[in-house]
Amino acid sequence: MNDANEKAAVLAEALPYIRRFWSKVVVVKYGGAAVGDDKSLLSFAGDIVLMRSVGMRPVVVHGGGPQIGALMTRLGKEPVFRGGLRVTDAETLDIARMVLVGKVNRDIVSAINVHGPLAVGLSGEDAGLITASARDPDLGFVGDVEAVNADILRRLLAEELIPVVATIGSGSGGQAYNINADTAAGAIAEALEAEKLVYLTDVEGLRRRADDPSTLISTVSAAELEEMLAASALEGGMLPKVASCVRAVRRGVGHAHILDGRLPHALLLEVFTHEGIGTMVSP
Repeated sequence: MNDANEKAAVLAEALPYIRRFWSKVVVVKYGGAAVGDDKSLLSFAGDIVLMRSVGMRPVVVHGGGPQIGALMTRLGKEPVFRGGLRVTDAETLDIARMVLVGKVNRDIVSAINVHGPLAVGLSGEDAGLITASARDPDLGFVGDVEAVNADILRRLLAEELIPVVATIGSGSGGQAYNINADTAAGAIAEALEAEKLVYLTDVEGLRRRADDPSTLISTVSAAELEEMLAASALEGGMLPKVASCVRAVRRGVGHAHILDGRLPHALLLEVFTHEGIGTMVSP
């Protein structure tokens, strides 16, 4: 009975959040460092399906940096990073497209579709979803998001499907670009006027000192994050996440969240409980 009572209490606690977020769009950035084994992927997929089943409208945007790096190493090509972004020549771009579109996207779609015909995989090149331009000649084919044509996503959401987006965009001349998944997720959340933008990563949230877990920040405003960015208090892969969080909440996204994707059901704990976990960014 105690176990049953605890389950009932969890459901009762979730009810106001279910009502609050009914029909709201939640963009979830998954992949890269948050991806574990098949069991972790299936758990994540189940959480996404549960969110959809209680009336939310999730959109999954995924990266695959470690997987791209692993294939590059197997092919004898050494990854190079500048400012948290992968330097992408023509060969690296081909590898990124193969991994993101042909492998990671397929794995996530398949895991979600274990629960029914729900997920549709696409990339930023499909239906002109993400228009991009070169960020910096020194980075090669790394793109900045110029525009998001979210019509295809809205149509899929209207059919109660779950879009799963690989972050390869295209320029006006058809040139493909590798786009940082954190940046792309933020741009898509803005275009969809999402209620929430959630980043799943490999730390429990944003820390004031990267090497000290005790400095975890539970809640923070966009203004505070802007001060941290200006003071160069952040580094590496956290930079594009934080910059995207700030931009998104400044442009109409309700809240942004940085969570530890390795924690089972991290997404549900953040969205459907009073305490939440990780870091929440407010306007």
